[in-house]
Order: sequence, then C-alpha cells, then structure tokens
Amino acid sequence: MARTLVAGVDSSTQSCKVLVCDAETGEVLRQGQAAHPDGTQVHPEHWWQALQTAIAQTGGLDDVAAVSVGGQQHGMVCLDESGEVVREAQLWNDTSSAGAARDLVDELGPEAWAEAIGSVPVASITLTKLRWLAEHEPDNLARTAAVCLPHDYLTWRLTGSRDVTTLVTDRSDASGSGWFDSVGNRERRDLLRHAIGAKGDAIVVPQVLGPRDRVAVPMAGTGAVLGPGCGDNAGAALGLGLDPGQTSVSIGTSGVVAAVSSTPTHDRTGLVTGFADATGHWLPLTATINGARVLESTARLLGVDHAGLSELALAAEPGAGGLVNVCFLDGERTPNLPEATGSLLGMSLASLTRQNLARAAVEGLLCLMAFGLAAVRAQGVDIEQVTLIGGGARSEAVRRLAPAVLGLPVVVPEPMEFVARGAARQAAWVLSGADEPPTWSLPGSQVFEADDQPWLRDRWNEAVAGLYPSTVGATPKA
Repeated sequence: MARTLVAGVDSSTQSCKVLVCDAETGEVLRQGQAAHPDGTQVHPEHWWQALQTAIAQTGGLDDVAAVSVGGQQHGMVCLDESGEVVREAQLWNDTSSAGAARDLVDELGPEAWAEAIGSVPVASITLTKLRWLAEHEPDNLARTAAVCLPHDYLTWRLTGSRDVTTLVTDRSDASGSGWFDSVGNRERRDLLRHAIGAKGDAIVVPQVLGPRDRVAVPMAGTGAVLGPGCGDNAGAALGLGLDPGQTSVSIGTSGVVAAVSSTPTHDRTGLVTGFADATGHWLPLTATINGARVLESTARLLGVDHAGLSELALAAEPGAGGLVNVCFLDGERTPNLPEATGSLLGMSLASLTRQNLARAAVEGLLCLMAFGLAAVRAQGVDIEQVTLIGGGARSEAVRRLAPAVLGLPVVVPEPMEFVARGAARQAAWVLSGADEPPTWSLPGSQVFEADDQPWLRDRWNEAVAGLYPSTVGATPKA
C-alpha cells in the first residue's frame, strides 16, 4: 500500500527546514534546508527563495498530500493592495519598537493588555512594530493594505494568490500579534485603532483558522491541502506531542519554557506571555536571554569541550561546594533585568575548583530555567513533566542534573527538527479531518529522574534577591 505523505516547514530566523513525513507514523522520509540572511530586518522574498531551495532538496512536493508552515513568530510583513512587499519585514528580534511598546503599555496599563490579549506588549509583538511604523514611516503605513506574520506570508505564497484578503493565520501566531484575543477567538480592532489610528479599521489582517481547518485555496501547482500553520513554539509543542500538564524546556541560544495548558493565562507582570497553542489549548511561555552560552563560556574558560565540561560537573558534589552562578551574562528578561551581569558567589579556597566551576554553571543555568517554570506555575498552570530540547539538552550533565534542580521528571527525545515535525503533524491532522491529531511516537526518548533538591533553587533565588533587591516580591520563587 502506498504511503500518504505530508510536509512540514519551519521557517525560522536562521533558516528554512522542510520535512516530508509518513502521515500515519511521522517517520521522516526526506528533508531539506536552506539558510536565511542575517539581520533583524529581512525582505520576505528571501524566505520564499529559501523555501524553494529546501523543497528542491527534498526532491519536491508533487507526491505530498498536505503541507503546513511553522515559522518565527511576531515579525511584521507589510503588503500593498497588489500584494507587493512595502518594506523589509521587521523580525521578532528587532528592538526598534521598544519605545512604542512602552508607550502602548503606559497608555492602557499592563492589566488591560494582559486581560485583552494574554500578554503585556514588548518589542517583539507585531502591534508594537505597527505603532513604530506609524510614528517613523507614515508613508509606508499609508501604502500598507495588509499586515501578516512570516508563516502567514509563506502559506499565502504557496496558494499562488495575490489577493491580500485571502491571507490566513492560526491561533498560535495570532495570539502573539497584539490584536487577537485567543480566549474569545476574535480580532481586537479597537487595539489596532489605538495603535495606528483610523488605519486600524482599514488594514487587512489574516483570517484566523482553527487548528485543523484547511486553507480554502490549495497549494498552487500540486493541489496539496494547506494547513493553517503555526508559530514556532506551538509547532515544537505539537511536534513533541505535548498535552496539558506537559512542558518543554528548550535550551538554545536563549531558554524557553513553554507549557501546554487547558486554561489561558493573563500575567500583568509580563514575565509570562499568554500564547495559544496549535491544538485549541494555550501555551503560556517564558523566554530568557541566557541559555547554552552559559555552558559554552564556562567550557571555554576551563579549556574543555562540552563533554569535558559535563565530566567536570558530574565529578562535583551537588551545590558545587557553595558556588552559586547567577548566570545573567548578557542581561536578562526573565527575570526582567536587562542591565544585569553575571555573578559567581560563594568563592573560597575550598570551593574554587574546576569541578565546582563546571557544576555551578550547569546548576545556575538550570535554576534560571526553574525560574521560568515557577513563573508559569504562578499563573495556575499545572506542570507534571518536562521535555528537554535544544543544544543544551545534548549535555550529559544538563540531562542528569535537570530532574533534581527542576524538581520534575525530564524526558529527552532524540534531536530533530521539532517545529517542522509539528507542522507536518498538523498537515496530517488537517488531511485526516479527525477530531485529534495523529499519534506520532518519539523514537529514542530517555527519561531522567532524581530526588528533588529544592534547596538549590532556594539558594539561587536568594542570591538573585540579594544582588537585585527590585526582584523581591515582584518575581516568583524559582
């Protein structure tokens, strides 16, 4: 019997990845990848050309029955009436709109924003970029007939349409736009008007489809069914098969805690962003600035590779002989300390060994991730298990120490392109028309367990409070 094939796309900040999978089992049969240009402002045509290159590397999608696109969240893509790009897209990591974000929060108040969209606006949110456009490039705003997000743009291009009124998106990416209420599943035109005036009534924003809705127009050339797509964090959760009560901790350049929840969150402190997921639930999320680079910098200091760092860390006793690494090496946003620097506390003649330095780096990084977990839990979200992914998950020390520091069982799957896998799983779901997405197993997953050692988190939390008294009472206990 011939296999039914589906494809998932991950159009990330750095590159485009395409996986062709078996619709029933999720087995990856073919894959391709192409790089994106560097920068925080990029013309969307680069994404389209990278997608074509990645598709060609797979051998093409003529035999694929359904396709979904996952992508970097928040970026602002402006289109004119004919569907042409007005200006380079501002990506999520473009901080030009930081002032606009502060203004919007000041104008309505953090509580009002959290209640309206589940999050307090920061520079990454698309609506803040629209406010920046209105203030700094009013002519470009005047030319803009429609605004969409990166994955919306690629889905639209795959249909071959030039009609901006056919743009679509999904709940997960819409929930980070700044103009969508994921609880009421409705646009908030009042917020668009507040941000950009009368243009907020006229501008086209993508129609929000349900998690398993088909795009009305199929893929041009092949006739493949198109799914609504998803934001990258929601795609990763779908690719991991996370259910309510399960949480991913991704340790890459930054650290992301994303918990699938059956209830929405409204965090007025701004620590937790109340996104929707790609299945009809929610995805409260925290993100840190510091991640695997904490390990890389320590390994470099000690003159070892990652394996050597793990060996040193695992040779030390829990608590690293009293050393506490408050690893805010590049400032931090969770907790919100952008001007912070890293600190190493508890140094003595006895504690200052290579083994303890390595152990303190691993424990400090994991305590930072525990802080994110605590922030999500403070919103009433149940967390029963953690799935550890990202480059940091390849560290033997991180895998083995994580259960004790996080206080939870830790599942570590084999490394793979989880966002693209999640998009492919969505494509299979849309194709089937079933009530639930297909069950795809994660091959090679390992489960790590250990006795909880909350004193490690308490000690790290006390160190942060001592260094930065402004966090006392304003942040959750890690």
